[in-house]
Amino acid sequence: MANNDKQLMFTRNIGIMAHIDAGKTTTSERILFYTGLTHKIGETHDGTATMDWMAQEQERGITITSAATTCYWKYNNQQYKINLIDTPGHVDFTAEVERSLRVLDGAVATYCAVGGVQPQSETVWRQADKYNVPRLGYVNKMDRSGADYYDVLRQMKEVLGANPISLVCPIGSEETFKGIVDLIKMKAVIWHDETQGAEFEITDIPADMADEVEEWRGKLLEAVAEFDESLMEKYFEDPESLTEEEIMAAIRKGTLSMECTPVICGSSFKNKGVQTLLDYVCAFLPAPNDTPNIVGTNPATGEEEDRKPSEDAPTSALAFKIATDPYVGRLVFFRVYSGKVASGSYVYNTRSGKKERVSRLFQMNSNKQVPMEAIDAGDIGAGVGFKDIRTGDTLCDEEHPIVLESMSFPDPVIGIAVEPKSQADVDKLGIGLAKLAEEDPTFTVHTDEQSGQTVISGMGELHLDIIIDRLKREFKVECNQGKPQVNYKEAITKTVNLREVYKKQSGGRGKFADIIVNVGPVDEDFKQGGLQFVNEVKGGNIPKEFIPSVQKGFESAMKTGVLGGYPVDSLKVTLLDGSFHPVDSDQLSFEIAALNAYKSACVKAGPVLMEPIMKLEVVTPEENMGDVIGDLNKRRGQVEGMDETRSGARIVRAMVPLAEMFGYVTALRTITSGRATSSMEYDHHSPLSSTIAKTVLEEIKGRTDLV
Repeated sequence: MANNDKQLMFTRNIGIMAHIDAGKTTTSERILFYTGLTHKIGETHDGTATMDWMAQEQERGITITSAATTCYWKYNNQQYKINLIDTPGHVDFTAEVERSLRVLDGAVATYCAVGGVQPQSETVWRQADKYNVPRLGYVNKMDRSGADYYDVLRQMKEVLGANPISLVCPIGSEETFKGIVDLIKMKAVIWHDETQGAEFEITDIPADMADEVEEWRGKLLEAVAEFDESLMEKYFEDPESLTEEEIMAAIRKGTLSMECTPVICGSSFKNKGVQTLLDYVCAFLPAPNDTPNIVGTNPATGEEEDRKPSEDAPTSALAFKIATDPYVGRLVFFRVYSGKVASGSYVYNTRSGKKERVSRLFQMNSNKQVPMEAIDAGDIGAGVGFKDIRTGDTLCDEEHPIVLESMSFPDPVIGIAVEPKSQADVDKLGIGLAKLAEEDPTFTVHTDEQSGQTVISGMGELHLDIIIDRLKREFKVECNQGKPQVNYKEAITKTVNLREVYKKQSGGRGKFADIIVNVGPVDEDFKQGGLQFVNEVKGGNIPKEFIPSVQKGFESAMKTGVLGGYPVDSLKVTLLDGSFHPVDSDQLSFEIAALNAYKSACVKAGPVLMEPIMKLEVVTPEENMGDVIGDLNKRRGQVEGMDETRSGARIVRAMVPLAEMFGYVTALRTITSGRATSSMEYDHHSPLSSTIAKTVLEEIKGRTDLV
């Protein structure tokens, strides 16, 4: 047992999270190289990165799926095991980051030394806050022109509200960047370019940097003293009396309690700084037994239970990703929180209530599998042989069932109609789409009732592009695709009171239900969306067993609105009164009455069409600024703020409807002669003006008379 705990102490489950192009994959590649997993360094821009193994990733030079890999690093004469997940930076694949953070214990937040804190850096930071993941900051690309380490620290403070503690001072910057001063050890580390940074020398601090180092060392000691009271006294007596061990222990304490983020810098591409990063991952980020016990609910009693990360505890694991491998079939990635999962054993799936046999287990090294006998508590692995499993399922011991919280994913915002080019491919298309939807929870497939078309929806144009590309390559299906459709929603603006009577008499037993309801917008404090159902029926005018049917009727009716058949996001229904017939009333009658009441109420309750609004950020040279803003105004955009970067470029932040943003990247290139870049993410849905709503509804032959 002691052995297992010891093992846990030296395990790190970490992810690398950042904005597009901050250098996540390049950093991961260097980690694999220095830990001896790869003998040749892969490059993203050549398409040879180990972690980006999908053909689409190699072509585009971006990460799409989170690749998991296991490597070993020696630190303080101890062998550490690092499970590393390289996450995507592109906003269309936010879900991948979300589910990776759910199962990680710590993360390395990477920033570009030139770009600083970018929009997606904020998104991933918020996601890490949501799952309480301690972070280590790494400022990459120190060798690029315009790199400014201290400015990134400032941005982390201002934009993210973080408390960054710099552990290093860079020696030189831009093309002269050659090493760092370690403020803990008070030594300079200089990397040699000739040996790809694998060799470095430790020397004294350069004389011309003495003042700067002094200043930042003072800031570090001051910050450290705050996390430990005993050090505080020592610090006040003599700041220099703090030993290296004490400083390290205090920083670790501050990092685990998420009070601070230690930051270092380097240039992964030039192989500088990655070894220091690995050392500090082992030093400051949590081991599985440093994190709080995982809490879940017992499905039988509904009470909360927790499981500690040890082998003796009953087994619990969370499936956080499903990938289809051409050779072994469906590969399920899971994190074991307690107990262990052994090859050939049975585990219980609490969602389906079935036992599943785990036929084989693997530890992943990017897309190569290393067979394992068992995966212990605190570790991440992959298994095959599961019949029925989805993302977010809990696998546990049948005697001690537990449901770990599943993950919530954002709704898709954009859809396109697809049809196979030949009739023979119809079945293949269905199978392919079903497999992809199983892998990716933000991708949905549905058939449009009116036109009979298959519509696929996802998080953005790139997301759907890749789905269609995967259909072509993996499932050999050629598709024709329609023009992109925006996922509108509907809402109502007024509260309506009405009575709905449903009766049918056709000889024999009839149907009868009578309900009086208020239908209107949800209360302001009701945040979770969906149906807010309030039952105010007194004295058994409607029997208790029929009330859920009324609720169910409204819930299913919300999927189609009255204007154009778009879903209604939120609705408040108050059931006031009603009556029933002792013979003719049944559950179905009340369900149908609720459906009819919904249709009648929504027509009167001032229905509006809601469209998705995107948060856009454009980085443009000053001279093109006017044209960019003029173009956004044409697209019904609202400019919310402008900033200036150090290099003189302007950052424009705006809210723009998605409907106006198709093909924006191409238009932006044309306006600025290819000098501007943009990134956007979904923000919220907002009501459309009646003239535009009419145009939208005319296209789909919806009810234009109501807007």
